[in-house]
Order: sequence, then C-alpha cells, then structure tokens
Amino acid sequence: MSYTALYRKFRPAEFGDVKGQDHIITTLQNQIKANRIGHAYLFCGTRGTGKTTVAKIFAKAVNCEHPVDGSPCGECEMCKSIAAGTSMNVIEIDAASNNGVDNIREIREEVTYRPTEGKYKVYIIDEVHMLSIGAFNALLKTLEEPPEYVIFILATTEVHKIPITILSRCQHYDFKRISIETITERMQELMDTEHVEAEDKALRYIAKAADGSMRDALSLLDQCIAFYLGQKVTYEHVLEVLGAVDTEVFSRLLRKILDRDVHSVIEIIDELVMQGRELSQLSADFTWYLRNLLLVRSSDDMEDVLDVSSENLARLKEEAQMIEDDALIRYIRVFSDLTSQLKYSTQKRVMLEVALIKLCRPAMETNPDTLLDRLRAIEEKLENGDFMENAARERIVYVNGPEGAEQEPKKKPELPEALNEDVKQVAKDFRKLTSDASPMLRNYLKQARLSAGEGNRLLIVLPDAVGAGVVGTEEHKEEIRNLIESKIGKKLDIDVRQVEEGRRFEDSFVDIEKLINMDIVVEDD
Repeated sequence: MSYTALYRKFRPAEFGDVKGQDHIITTLQNQIKANRIGHAYLFCGTRGTGKTTVAKIFAKAVNCEHPVDGSPCGECEMCKSIAAGTSMNVIEIDAASNNGVDNIREIREEVTYRPTEGKYKVYIIDEVHMLSIGAFNALLKTLEEPPEYVIFILATTEVHKIPITILSRCQHYDFKRISIETITERMQELMDTEHVEAEDKALRYIAKAADGSMRDALSLLDQCIAFYLGQKVTYEHVLEVLGAVDTEVFSRLLRKILDRDVHSVIEIIDELVMQGRELSQLSADFTWYLRNLLLVRSSDDMEDVLDVSSENLARLKEEAQMIEDDALIRYIRVFSDLTSQLKYSTQKRVMLEVALIKLCRPAMETNPDTLLDRLRAIEEKLENGDFMENAARERIVYVNGPEGAEQEPKKKPELPEALNEDVKQVAKDFRKLTSDASPMLRNYLKQARLSAGEGNRLLIVLPDAVGAGVVGTEEHKEEIRNLIESKIGKKLDIDVRQVEEGRRFEDSFVDIEKLINMDIVVEDD
C-alpha cells in the first residue's frame, strides 16, 4: 500500500478530534442538536487550521442516521460513504479552477434535485475568494434562498476579497491560528501512535515554524521523520532539515553587531551559508529573536509569552542590558523590511550582508531613528581613543608652530622596495580581468582601487565598509583568485581593504594602477 502523509492519515473524523477551534465546534454541535442548521456558512482563517475538515465533518453530522451529541457516529452507511468520498450528497468544489459563471450555473441547476439519500445536499466551495465577480453574482440568489435540503459551506483564506453581498448571506466563522502547545501535544500523540521517538524541543520548534497551521506542522514533521528515517527526531535534526538556525547563533550574531565587528558578522553569515541555511528563514527568525529581546526589555514577567528555555531566557536577559530600546527597534525595522524584500530577491546573501553592515555602521543610514545609534558610535570611539587618533591624523600640520617648534609632516604611504611582476601584470589588466566576474562582484569591483601590501600581496581597496564586506567574503575572494589564475597562470595572494571613514585613498595607499600605467620621461641635462 502506498504511503499516506501524516496530515491525511490523521485527518479528524469527528468534532472531538478537531484541535484549537472549540468555539466553532461547540456552536455547530449545538445547531445540530437543536435542529437549527443554517443554509449558508462562511469558514475563514489561515491555511491548515481545519476549515475544510470541519466542513466535511459537518456534512457527515447533518446526514448521519445516528448522531452522537451533535457529532457523526462514523458507523452508518451515510457516514461511511461521505468519508470514502462516494456520496452524491457532498459536493466539493475548488473555486480556484472552477471560478466561472458557467460553473455556478451548473450548481444552480443541480440544487433543484433532492438528495437521493440522506437529509441534506452539502456544497463545500473551497478558496471561494477566487470566484469571478460574475460567478459571485450568479451565486447570490441561490445562496440567499436555497431549497431546504441544500447547505452551502464557503471556505477562504482571504475573506476581504469576498463581496459584502455574499458575506451578509452567510454565518461567519473565524478559524483561529492553533497555539504552539496544542500543535505540540497533537504531534506527540501522533508520534506515540506511529512509534517514533521525538524530542519535545524539536516538536515545539516545528510547531512554532508552522505559524498556527496544524497541516503545515504535520507536513514538516513528516519531512523530518523521512530525512532521518528510523532515528529519533532531535532538535538538531529539525534545524538541519528546515534550514533553520539555532538561537545560540543569533546570540553570537547580535553580540558581534553590538561590537560593530563587521568582519566577524560576515564570517558568521558565511558559516551559515556553507551549512545550507535558508537566508529568508534566517532573517525571519532573527527578527523574532529581536522581538523576544524587546519583550524582555519591556517587562520582567515575559516567561510565558516568550516560550523559550530557561537557558535562552537567561541569555536574552543578559543581552537586554547590552542594547538600548531605540537601537533594538531600528534593528527590528531593518530586518522586517529585509524579510519582505528577500522573498523576491535573487541576491539574498548580498542584501542580508548589507543589512548587517548597516547595523554595524549606523553612519551609513540617513533615517532619523539612526541618529542616536550614530551618536552612540561616536561616544564609543571617544571612549576607546579611536576618534582622537583619527582626528590627530587628519588635523592640519603646521611646519612652524606658534612657538617656532617644527612638526613632522604626515608620512606618505610607500610601496614595497621591489614590486612583484605578477602584481604589476594583474594591476595593468585588472579592469579587463574583472569583466568576467559575476554581476554582483563586478559592480563592486568597478569602485575598487589597487595597491600593494607586504609580501607583494595585491590589495583591493573599496571606498566603504559595504563594498569591503561584500568583496571580502571568502567566496568572492576565491572567485577573484581564480580569475587572476586564468589570466597569468598562477595564484596570487590578495587582500581586501577599505578606505577609513573620513580619509582619502591616497592617505593610506599608493595607486599602483596609476603608477604602472604612468609614462616615465627621462630628461637629459
């Protein structure tokens, strides 16, 4: 027999099996027991919350020969035929593919015929918001005054797209997102039934990733079981299968951002990319981590709301003392925007790295909410003495001071005594060479200037931290090395630098491109 997915295998067969929708189940059961059944229902809510499942159970219950407390018995012929999908009384229609006026006209013609068996003919129209305006108009009259033996159940995830004229003719039921606890308990029940071991922490993470959808949770669980078939489902396994990131990594990433350590931040991202982590998920999860941090800063009694382990809570409380509210809100804004943009981006890694560099370098942003963070960065420089050192380097030097004391002029950057021939060759043809680079790398290299460092290394100097952060990744450095090797036939040691903030390229580097291409004219005495 072919394998059946968990969400199909364990689909609820009676009202008592439905989880997380007690307010709806109680109402429908009371209607059936009191024989106050409506003619039109609208079930709305996010995916996987049980709309279609409840509609099918309701269709069985109203046609059941021996209902038990408003729920179908599951034993009579009507219950069995509806469960098997062979009953002519329950008609399921997918409005996504049957959304025209003609499809609705067929329904209008069919409702004139009484059910061949049972009490009611039930039409379940899924994704009803996909119907055309003409189809909605064709449905109006039938929906308002259907025959006494017809029930319409409309299901949708986007209730705002349904005309008000349809809404006013239906009983409206909102299906809530299912809580993490309820989903976790349900998955644990199924694991016991399937004789599969699973860590509670792993199940809770899957429940959280499902975002209130029981179907999504069971699909993810199915995926994790299949990937590690015959093994215990652990937290680490779930992270690997879902391409997610452990919260410990978020903590490490945040601390490096607070230290304004661009190099370490880019290294962490490189590490996660090499592990195969999904960057869109990373961005969303990090935003959630920052949200938890904001809640910890807002109140001392957030243990129940946060749903994190005691270890992670202690880490959050420690980090809450390291960051100010305004900076935290800016981080959340930047990553919220990033999460939306990554859905449609073809350069996810670049966008993520740029966002992180922005957090490390608040001076790069012009938004008003960055001002406090920029001031904070200046204060840190003053405390560390970096600002004063830079100021000393940048101030005007007077040869003759007020008291006649002479001062040393600023030392000019110097090249190595003998410039390597390979470096010369690469510098001479660098622009042609980089034309074969990947589009994103090529764009940044257009801004780069070349110099030489110790050991005859080729220095690729970018004008800002963003460019240096992108070009300086190991992936891009390896691409440049390969391009050089294809040109000169040998590897060349390279390094990526950036021009210090507030300084010029010429203050720290010698432009070897200009030097090599310069015509030297020797004059006779």
